[in-house]
This record gives sequence, structure tokens and C-alpha cells, in this order.
Amino acid sequence: RAFVGHEIGPIAKPDVIQFAPGLPKTRSGKIMRRILRKIAEGDTNSLGDISTLADPSVVEDLVQNAKR
Repeated sequence: RAFVGHEIGPIAKPDVIQFAPGLPKTRSGKIMRRILRKIAEGDTNSLGDISTLADPSVVEDLVQNAKR
């Protein structure tokens, strides 16, 4: 957080930094920001359609890491 605040500015400091093994991507390589947003908001019960993901296990890892 301090590094981001120093390099970019205090307005860009994130509240939380979550490391992840991967990002939820479609088969064509696009990042599913909708899923990331819902996990960040804590709304993991209604992630919507995840059948188009290249690797659905990434979502499970993100949800588990977010609960810590």
C-alpha cells in the first residue's frame, strides 16, 4: 500500500491487496471483471454464469482467499 501511495499517489491506495494464483478468464482470454467485483463485495452466492470460464477452479481459489 505504501509503495502504491508513494508511486501513484494517496488517492490510488487500495484498501486490501489480495494475491491470487490466477484471474477468472473466458476461453478467449478476457478477464471477467464482474466476478472479481462480486467477490470483492462479498457477494459470492450470486456470481452468475461461470460456464464460459477457461478454468472455473480459479473462482473457488479467489473466494477461499477472500474469506481469510
